[in-house]
Amino acid sequence: QVQLVESGGGLVQPGGSLRLSCAASGFTFSRYTVSWYRQAPGKERQLVATNAGGSTNYADSVKGRFTISRDNAKNTVYLQMNSLKSEDTAVYYCVAMVSGLRYRGQGTQVTVSS
Repeated sequence: QVQLVESGGGLVQPGGSLRLSCAASGFTFSRYTVSWYRQAPGKERQLVATNAGGSTNYADSVKGRFTISRDNAKNTVYLQMNSLKSEDTAVYYCVAMVSGLRYRGQGTQVTVSS
């Protein structure tokens, strides 16, 4: 059974940093692409970052500020978020495509506000 569990969200001031974690289980983690998405109230879901076997891609809005990384030994993917802005406020989700099926965690809220 594939499970993804996010953690690390919270309230942070503009300019601050957070690190999100996503612990995966139920599949051979190292073989699959994992991504972070986010969704703000009233807005469409947005792909934030993807890690595919170490190759990474980012949305233009987070390039230079966010870093996605993975620890295959711990079955965990991270999203380091620096220089946070109010527009980064959203629920952040970890997503994995496993054998053609899309799995998503429950999400973690990130709020950037003074």
